[in-house]
Amino acid sequence: MGMPIVVDVRDHCPAVLLDGLFDWFREVDERFSTYKQGSEISRLNRGELAVRDCHPDVRAVLARCDELREQTGGFFDARYASLLEVDPSGLVKGWSVDRGGELLEARGLRNYSINAGGDIRMRGAALPDSAWRTGIQHPVLHDRIAAIVEASDLALATSGTYIRGEHIIDPHSGRPPAGLLSVSISGADLATADAYATAAFAMGADGAEWTATLRPYEAFTILADGSSLSTPGFPLVPPDG
Repeated sequence: MGMPIVVDVRDHCPAVLLDGLFDWFREVDERFSTYKQGSEISRLNRGELAVRDCHPDVRAVLARCDELREQTGGFFDARYASLLEVDPSGLVKGWSVDRGGELLEARGLRNYSINAGGDIRMRGAALPDSAWRTGIQHPVLHDRIAAIVEASDLALATSGTYIRGEHIIDPHSGRPPAGLLSVSISGADLATADAYATAAFAMGADGAEWTATLRPYEAFTILADGSSLSTPGFPLVPPDG
């Protein structure tokens, strides 16, 4: 999927279960990649495949992208180049991790973390500890952590330009947004959190105010001047914690 995926399981876990999980991620890559010519998304964009003939997972992801485009006022948009082309990558990563976690849970695992390129699904606890702790990388000082999150059952997604450059565009202006360095969204569903983080970052300076309306999802935003804002329920560890 073009990114590192790290799985940390604190229950007894036979290797075959992790093999199955990574088989799932490879299946997602084969179906949704915008780089592989044989993927359903590539075939769809070339006009060789109709949406109605796509795999049910593709149809479900595209439908959810349409819902999120409406919810975010168009700031999360899976369309690109023209209305006939789609790139659902901004949703697929979180969606695939959510589904991967469900695969583990169906086999009885309750304490695990899946980290896909910095977007994380945490369940249960980092046994013997009572919760999971994860750092949010500082968007400018790459050897620093901007904040620490402590949680049990939570998803955490971060959007910014400090790893992949200016890959997020304001779909209304066609230009990179300004005013923010990064946006982290926490909540139950990683796919939704990832889409909300992308949308908030695309909004630029207006994104922080918009994230305050997303309950039960919460936000931690680093502004262009290096200061930060967080909504009341974002699970930050106190500086002395």
